[in-house]
Amino acid sequence: MRKDAGFGSYVPNSISTTLTVYFDGHFWVGIAERIDSERLEACRIVFGAEPSNEDIYQFVLRQWDQLHFCAPIDAAPSSEKRPANPKRRQREAAKEAARVRPSTRAQQALALERDARKLEGRNLSSAMAKELARTRYEQKREKRRKKHRGH
Repeated sequence: MRKDAGFGSYVPNSISTTLTVYFDGHFWVGIAERIDSERLEACRIVFGAEPSNEDIYQFVLRQWDQLHFCAPIDAAPSSEKRPANPKRRQREAAKEAARVRPSTRAQQALALERDARKLEGRNLSSAMAKELARTRYEQKREKRRKKHRGH
């Protein structure tokens, strides 16, 4: 990562984007990953019915700018493993190549974003419930006042 000398704005060294489309059991889903040298951002897109190559291409051309990527997370793997047996690594690589899935880092980023939205929703619904209770209390109080106006 480098800083632009004149403006101090962020200029990434390299950006890599990946769109992985897979069937999750109910719908066809796409995971868009945007990775620069230090951070990863992800976005989940639900296509519904199976998209053709043309549909995916048109989606990328027309709607890529409108995607809402989650907050960036560290793109580096969290832990380093000891080198495995070469034959085992070859078998694992063959299994992974046969299976098309989004990266686990992208899934973690989406999970963090989902948890943040869930917490925000809880706070909002709690505030709305408190406001509703306060409004009902005020209405009851006003009704009592009207009944006992000093006859």
